[in-house]
Amino acid sequence: MAHFHELPEAAPAVFPNRANECTKQFVLSNAVFAASAAAVIVKGGFVEGIPATNETRENAPSGASGFLAEEPILTGLIGTHIQASRSPEMHMREAKAQNLRLVYRLFDLADSEGSFDQLRSTLDDVEQAGFSGVNITHPFKQRVIELLDELSDAAREIGAVNTVLFRSGKRIGYNTDCFGFEESFKQQLAGVPLAKAVQLGAGGAGAATAAAMLHLGCEILCIHDSEPTRAHDLVERFAGSGFAGRIKVVEDVAAELRDANGLINATPVGMDTHPGTPIPRELLRREMWVADVVYFPLETQLLREGRELGCRTADGGHMAVFQAARAFDLFTGRTADSVRMAAEFRRG
Repeated sequence: MAHFHELPEAAPAVFPNRANECTKQFVLSNAVFAASAAAVIVKGGFVEGIPATNETRENAPSGASGFLAEEPILTGLIGTHIQASRSPEMHMREAKAQNLRLVYRLFDLADSEGSFDQLRSTLDDVEQAGFSGVNITHPFKQRVIELLDELSDAAREIGAVNTVLFRSGKRIGYNTDCFGFEESFKQQLAGVPLAKAVQLGAGGAGAATAAAMLHLGCEILCIHDSEPTRAHDLVERFAGSGFAGRIKVVEDVAAELRDANGLINATPVGMDTHPGTPIPRELLRREMWVADVVYFPLETQLLREGRELGCRTADGGHMAVFQAARAFDLFTGRTADSVRMAAEFRRG
């Protein structure tokens, strides 16, 4: 059970200590941790698979007490169906630009069908292996909370976690998705009307986008989810946080869209693994704006149909970059260059 302490949205530069060899061998034998201090192999050979040299030691970040230049900062992503994620490249290339050695691994639990027990054991394994932290994605952003010790203010408000830090024997949960979506919205949809918006999805991503929309000033936010209980839980959470009267559950999406200014897709529909669109094309209108959290592909069917009608649109790529930049800050204690990370993201 997490203790809901007030925590800052940034963390000091604390780097993982050397994990004991028994723990490393245990994780290696279970195919969870595929990088050692002396030999790091990543996609495309981005991190050299050779022991540290005097040059790499000289490039260790200044002021990082206890940091061993021959050991990378260990991070990763836990979720299902995540092999197409661009997070490894974004994080590792940003680390290289800052003269840091960082390894970012994917822990795809698709074979276990999103088992909570597998989530628990994977989190245990990476913590024992000396990871600085991990990102959390679908379908674990809400379920992971009961495995944590503390939550940041944002994670507590939103009720979802996408970043976990391991610090001083504690697991601390953060939410950088809200920040990511808010910054994405400001960049791609600046100046759009916010009198009324309809949001599809009330899961972990939906909780973050709802918080962002309310913070951005949306006057009426209509929440629809295929699981009505989840939508009601989300609305009750925010209504109790000072947003009563500005957020509500809706069942008839078509009726609500008739006078809505915009639409947010916070469901997996549109991903390569969940093709299609969450609503029929005929429900879109030229004067609407459309935002999607999906970033693989960048142009989902929903966004393509919206653009064809003349709608202003926001893809999920910007959100992915900004949330990753904030997570990088937390993992490393450094400040990520979001412009540089965006360029790497677009490069693919």
